[in-house]
Amino acid sequence: MKVSAVVCTYAMERYDVFSECVDSVLGQTYNPLEVVVVVDGNEAVFERVREEYGDHEDVVLHCNDENRGISYSRTRGAEIASGEVVAFIDDDAVAEPDWIAELARVYEETDAIAVGGHAKPDWVTEKPDFFPAEFYWLVGCDERGMGEHMAELRNTYGSNISFRRDVFLAVGGYDENTGRKGDRHIQAHEAPVCIRMANRYGKGVIYNTDAVVHHKLFEYRGEFRWLVFRSFWQGYSKRIMDLLLPEAAGDKNEYLKQLLLEFVPSRLRELARDPSSAKVKQLVSIFVFTAAVGFGYLYGFLQSDDVLVSEDADGTSAA
Repeated sequence: MKVSAVVCTYAMERYDVFSECVDSVLGQTYNPLEVVVVVDGNEAVFERVREEYGDHEDVVLHCNDENRGISYSRTRGAEIASGEVVAFIDDDAVAEPDWIAELARVYEETDAIAVGGHAKPDWVTEKPDFFPAEFYWLVGCDERGMGEHMAELRNTYGSNISFRRDVFLAVGGYDENTGRKGDRHIQAHEAPVCIRMANRYGKGVIYNTDAVVHHKLFEYRGEFRWLVFRSFWQGYSKRIMDLLLPEAAGDKNEYLKQLLLEFVPSRLRELARDPSSAKVKQLVSIFVFTAAVGFGYLYGFLQSDDVLVSEDADGTSAA
């Protein structure tokens, strides 16, 4: 079974990190494997990529005519790919040598249509003591309570997810109304495609925690103000997803219930036993980030008509 790994990139200042990502994918133990690199409309980056990887027989290169965003780029990469399975990894992540082998093993042993793995945080700077494990999803890493090994989840994160290529394309790939594009902050673009997949095929994403990538977390991702800002836009993005897929409304209720009824009480008990400043900061952060998500969702709710008008003006509808 051939696997195509898609890596999308766009900025020259991230090139060294991107190169480390591509090299980790080329160093996989699994074969047959191709690497599809999509440069999102930056000709200077594309020229450098072509100089470094253009002669590699297992690498396919593509440059978008203009900046189209991560969702378009990933879907374009899947269209270009020739593998039966297409795997996605962020350009600031590094895969362990058996990452693809572990993803492929699940497809070979089961009737899975999508398989994700463990996105492990790799702090480039010192990990901030206020950052709770329950909110690692803010930075694209697996949070506390993500799920059990080999459980079927709605989705894993974009730094470590794969699909049977025909299934992914049959449901339309990633929705271009979601995902990063320039200064647009709409997040959570894995969820809509996985919901459409579940609606059509009745299956979710198998979570293989042995398929590991290390997602680099730079200093700015540990800044409290940035994380509050990120939380707000995650809430806003959730509202956009509810407009795109009304049947997904309320999908985070179970996690919120687990957060407030299980994780917060356990943290309070730990705090009573060991009242350290770090534990206090993390508990406060949980409430601040949760509130920011709520405000973001409310903002999206109040702006719903403007969102729809804006999307319609671009020729696509958000609902």
